Amino acid sequence: MDDLVKRAQRGDADAFTKLMQSQMQNMYKIARAMLRDDEDAADAISDTILICWEKMGQLKKTEFFKTWMTRILINQCNDILRQRKKVYPVEEVEEVPAVLEEYDNVEWMETMKCLDEKYRLVMILYYVNGLNTEEIGSVLHIPASTVRTRLARGRSQIAAAFCRMS
Repeated sequence: MDDLVKRAQRGDADAFTKLMQSQMQNMYKIARAMLRDDEDAADAISDTILICWEKMGQLKKTEFFKTWMTRILINQCNDILRQRKKVYPVEEVEEVPAVLEEYDNVEWMETMKCLDEKYRLVMILYYVNGLNTEEIGSVLHIPASTVRTRLARGRSQIAAAFCRMS
């Protein structure tokens, strides 16, 4: 991946495209978990890709590309969430959720719904994106000890939710 990042920094559009395609699934999972809406997730991802392309030269260490890109995505998601708070819909129309192709995805999304937002994001970054607690702390601008606490509390919330189900 470092080679793709270096080539993208030199302006190689094909390398940048491959780089973004390799991160697309992770970006979708983060954006979907934060925003709970496919259209908003797509908007956040599109904006993230554009910002990454425009600011690729500002990335100092290629090994931190994934963390850097994830922070940009989280910022974009937070911007969308702030914009949502400003909108007051006249009428709420319930949308029919899209049918996910894999049972695991349905189960995962249902499990994530039971978590508070701050725990959900940490759990996704840790379990889905494979970031360690130090990297997550760097992305979210919080201490690694806070990340570990949120992971533990998120696991506890999931365990409690499963206990209530059975």
